[in-house]
Amino acid sequence: MTIPILAALPPWLSNFLESDLLWKVLGAVAILGGGVIAIVILNRLALRIFGTRLGPQGVMVLKKLIRYGGFAFACILALNQMGLNLGAILGAAGVAGIAIGFAAQTSLSNIISGFFLIGERPFELGDIIEVDGITGTVDTIGLLSLTLRTFDNRSVRIPNETLVKTNVTNITRHPIRRFNLDIGVAYDENIGHVLSVLQDISEQNLQCLDEPEPLIIFTGFGDSSLNFLMGAWCLQEDYGTLRNTLPRELKERFDEENIEIPFPHMTLAAGKALGPIPVRMVPEADES
Repeated sequence: MTIPILAALPPWLSNFLESDLLWKVLGAVAILGGGVIAIVILNRLALRIFGTRLGPQGVMVLKKLIRYGGFAFACILALNQMGLNLGAILGAAGVAGIAIGFAAQTSLSNIISGFFLIGERPFELGDIIEVDGITGTVDTIGLLSLTLRTFDNRSVRIPNETLVKTNVTNITRHPIRRFNLDIGVAYDENIGHVLSVLQDISEQNLQCLDEPEPLIIFTGFGDSSLNFLMGAWCLQEDYGTLRNTLPRELKERFDEENIEIPFPHMTLAAGKALGPIPVRMVPEADES
């Protein structure tokens, strides 16, 4: 039975609208649209349920897994709705997956390492860490790698496998931090007086915390100086300010107290000029 409205359309369009292909295409589109909605809902549920447990980086990776897995599942259902033979497709994909797996062992290792990092949570988004001499802020955390933004605004990509195998220093993990300053004074200075001056400097500095108390100790006798260590605690956000102000205040106070900071000296001594080198004449042997 032909619908009257379809009779007015061209034959090819009328046949297409009456065929099963149209309903298969509409069903596939509906499946893809429903998959997108389901992915959005699952992402919100994951954020609500696992947000506090996994942390920001864990939630980010979980969202990517839901997104990629959801799209793959929706595409499989859509292809099945279109009437394609998924058995042959999945069989070919399995053989290709084995070949790709051997060629992508490094990527798989990075993915597994990423799950270890999510479970251990040695750092969070926004933390400042140091890896292999590279220091920067954790910008993004992915399935394969982490991206650091250095202080000179460069982006450095570090594979997850490297993070698992390498020592990672989290600089901003704790709310306070200690700045260590090595100091040397001349041997003529009084050790007790120098310790008293260092203590007074730490108490007057605005960024230096009273609790924990500053670490001020005499570390020993150097080649040309009496050596001291001054460790001042401060809040993470005040570390840069303390690092700039404390040495300047120490130098100004040492000048007021006439405490000498030794530095290497070099003495050049001019020797006497060498005179002419005497030459001794050796007589020639008699050939006869």
